[in-house]
Amino acid sequence: MLSEQSRAIIDATLPAVKENARNITEVFYPLMFQRYPQVKAYFNEAHQAQGTQRQALANAVVAYASNLDRLELLGDAVSLIVHKHASLNILPEHYPIVGECLLAAIKEVFGDVATDEVLNAWGEAYQQLADILIGAEESVYRANEQQPGGWRGERKFRLIRKEKESEVITSFYFEAANGDAIASFKPGQYITLILEIDGETTRRNYSLSDSPDRPHYRISVKREADGRVSNHLHDNLNIGDCVRLTPPCGDFVLSDSDKPLVLLSGGVGLTPTMSMLRPALNSGREVHFIHGALNSATHAFKSAVDQLGEEFDNLRISYCYSEPLPQDREIATGLLDQARLQSLLPLEQDPDIYFLGPRPFMQSCYRSLSALCVPAERMRYEFFGPLETFDAPAF
Repeated sequence: MLSEQSRAIIDATLPAVKENARNITEVFYPLMFQRYPQVKAYFNEAHQAQGTQRQALANAVVAYASNLDRLELLGDAVSLIVHKHASLNILPEHYPIVGECLLAAIKEVFGDVATDEVLNAWGEAYQQLADILIGAEESVYRANEQQPGGWRGERKFRLIRKEKESEVITSFYFEAANGDAIASFKPGQYITLILEIDGETTRRNYSLSDSPDRPHYRISVKREADGRVSNHLHDNLNIGDCVRLTPPCGDFVLSDSDKPLVLLSGGVGLTPTMSMLRPALNSGREVHFIHGALNSATHAFKSAVDQLGEEFDNLRISYCYSEPLPQDREIATGLLDQARLQSLLPLEQDPDIYFLGPRPFMQSCYRSLSALCVPAERMRYEFFGPLETFDAPAF
């Protein structure tokens, strides 16, 4: 428990920390990478360059300190962080590194104002949060290890199949290198690849894009113009090559329900919906699969989804192309805007709506669904990367 003295100091200094939270994280990351270069492999350099990781940490620090007496309000956000840390194999020994550098960053930003008493109070608060996360992460590690085919930490897998799904998306199929069974997963979860690229260790999360009942793990990766890892996978990872994986993680998963399900995706955002689709159909739920792409050249998994449409009477399929090619005349054109969603969604049946895709797509979906009076508890979404929000920053 946080001491009364430390709590009082946190309360008194929180407004200043909140105002300067982004400045603190701008100092924190370069400082930590300089002092402890070995931890850099746990961070996505693209998210660092975009600033989303720094903003997420700033939001987290402020939200945690603002809710010391109401930590239950942070439950969903804490769960997301726990699964993200577990996917990267973050261990208890990593936390003192972060704590040391965070306090050093606070000291650098505030100078003499950050007295020993102030730093000790924030250090105590950080340790309380660290203990919560360490305990929760150990629970995830233990559960992953104890399930059939499960493991803890890293495990060697071999690429057994590589299939081009569109001009920009390729699927990669992995089996355990020793031939043993692998753990199942919840539809919507992701795995982490640990790769050696140009002599450096790199970790990346990728959504699992196949049903959980398969003897392999499949990820489907979009080639990004400046994507160091995506280009390496597309160009250099070949059948027979081995990579290391951590167990499936993530709490953005398909929930049990008898309500109609809407899987709404844009671009490569359809990858987790592909792992959800067949299990949802098998449950007997009415499923609406709505996908937006540029055109048929970039549209992945169309034939697979169409085949499911022939197999299952409870599947409704809608596609929309924003930049159609001449041969795309049979597909609706334009954007999945509010008017189009209103015409496609079974709103009168109070459906569960899962939506994923590029941030502008998700922003548009969120605004459209809100305008259509879809309750917040019926909307489920996940950002590919650090925790972000559509409106005001949050934990």
